[in-house]
Amino acid sequence: MTGRVSLFRGELQAELTAARKAQEGEADPAAFLPVAYRDLDELDGFLESLAGEVRQPGLRALLEHVLRDDELRAALRRSPATRSAHHAYLGGLLEHTVGVAQLALETCAIHPRLDQDLLLTAAIVHDVGRTRELQLGAEIGLTEEGRMLGHIELGLRMLAGWCARTGLDDARALAVSHCVLTHHGAEAAGRGGRGGFALPEALALQRLNALDAAVKGAIEHGMGLDASPPAA
Repeated sequence: MTGRVSLFRGELQAELTAARKAQEGEADPAAFLPVAYRDLDELDGFLESLAGEVRQPGLRALLEHVLRDDELRAALRRSPATRSAHHAYLGGLLEHTVGVAQLALETCAIHPRLDQDLLLTAAIVHDVGRTRELQLGAEIGLTEEGRMLGHIELGLRMLAGWCARTGLDDARALAVSHCVLTHHGAEAAGRGGRGGFALPEALALQRLNALDAAVKGAIEHGMGLDASPPAA
């Protein structure tokens, strides 16, 4: 857009002289969309530190593979966590991921019988599908595959590829996948309510995801927000 701004009767008046549709990648989404107030480099450091708490060799190799993917890391820094419900701003996905992973680490200190390596790994990868579900422009929208499949299915497909490439054993790959599948609830995953959780770590991840989403949503939108984890 080009134009001019002039003063008319004591008020600023904008006059548009020319406009054209922006080409893909030409406009910076940060010029139109809200951005995380937390420092993204600091959040990146927290993510690395949390991943470093995973000791099991197979899961550690999985996370190292994921975090070495520069394109994915850039997408995590850029993507919102949702379209409008919580962390709905650039960098929101990274902030939410770190928040859930921090909660997971603290929960394992309170409940040491939980598999910390499994829960932390699942917390770090649970929402990676958002990087393919959401697209950025003048507003946050859905990609075609995001509209048709949703972030959980997309995340499971990404996870399956990483597990295959890193040689993660089938039992652990299945456990992480189950946690990702049910992180919005066993009922939402078509598994018939609470009894559909096959692992305590999956139940923990669902609750921790809901906690971070609901608290952030209440801070951003007020206390009228429902306490369940928003999917939008």
